[in-house]
Amino acid sequence: MNTEKVTARRLTAEDIAELGLQDGIFVSAGTDGLPLDCYAPAFLTKPGKEFEGGAFTARTIFGEEVQVLPGNAEEGGIWIADKAGEEIEVLQSAGVLLNLALFVPGGNKESLESLYSAARDAFGAGVVQRWSEEIVAVPDVKVDLFEEPARGRKSNSQNRDRRALDIYPTRVRFLEPSEGWKFVVEPHQEIVDDTPTI
Repeated sequence: MNTEKVTARRLTAEDIAELGLQDGIFVSAGTDGLPLDCYAPAFLTKPGKEFEGGAFTARTIFGEEVQVLPGNAEEGGIWIADKAGEEIEVLQSAGVLLNLALFVPGGNKESLESLYSAARDAFGAGVVQRWSEEIVAVPDVKVDLFEEPARGRKSNSQNRDRRALDIYPTRVRFLEPSEGWKFVVEPHQEIVDDTPTI
């Protein structure tokens, strides 16, 4: 576990009420419900002045939401960096978890093993791990992806935005449409420029 010692002081509810969304704080670290004996960098999910009793909610840089009662001595509380404070252990963001979906044309077991070996060689055998593997045969075709307003009449082509041309359908599964828009997927068609030339 990669941690560093930070000098910080514990905040009271009145102190937290002065904080905004941009103020960096430290809250008890935990991941997937597993408490850790240290702190994680975090930010409040709404300004402290909007606190109306109950618990403050903070989101750590690792995406975990934490409910904190500042007056509860049994909890870790909320801390802020302060040179006159005491030392606490703070988790560091030591890396990035990548969820990869790989399309391997003509993919077979040997080509997948080659990919895995190359990744382990590049990043280290202890770093690259396969958490789950879904091997699905997909047709080697390409599609055109458009966005249209989610509400409204049956669209005509003027009411659509081109998102991507000539992409694999498996990639579409991992994209999200813009707010208020929906995806339209069509078989790929080559663009033919029939502008007369002289």
